[in-house]
Amino acid sequence: MDTLSYKTVSANKATRTKEWVVVDAEGQSLGRLASRVAYLLRGKHKPNFTPHVDCGDNVIVLNALGVNLTGKKWDAKEYIRHTGYPGGQRSLTASELFNKNPERLVEKAIKGMLPKNKLGADLFRNLKVYAGSEHDHEAQKPKTINLNDIK
Repeated sequence: MDTLSYKTVSANKATRTKEWVVVDAEGQSLGRLASRVAYLLRGKHKPNFTPHVDCGDNVIVLNALGVNLTGKKWDAKEYIRHTGYPGGQRSLTASELFNKNPERLVEKAIKGMLPKNKLGADLFRNLKVYAGSEHDHEAQKPKTINLNDIK
């Protein structure tokens, strides 16, 4: 039979190509920043994207102090957690969380856009967020990416 047969190529640990990428969050809107970083972490920008494999890049987010929220979200947006004890529900507004730890505000936004399973936990480990413009990953030779060029 003279027909072409195409095989779907699925990425695995041996065939994936992971890079280190630096993203500047200065002046970026939190939600748009988070969705684009999650896109990079997941690896959806690569031609060999495989849904069940960690084939995304390692992302370093700098200047978390410069992230923006629009409207009244600084006061109205709440982050709720529970201690596990009766009556143990605690909440922080976005401004309180930002003043306490600006990196965590960005991490929570990005983590919420990743899969809610073991793969999502593995992808989240590929994220490094820093409040300032300095990072500890110069040895990995990361390349800088402009988020406005993605999607």
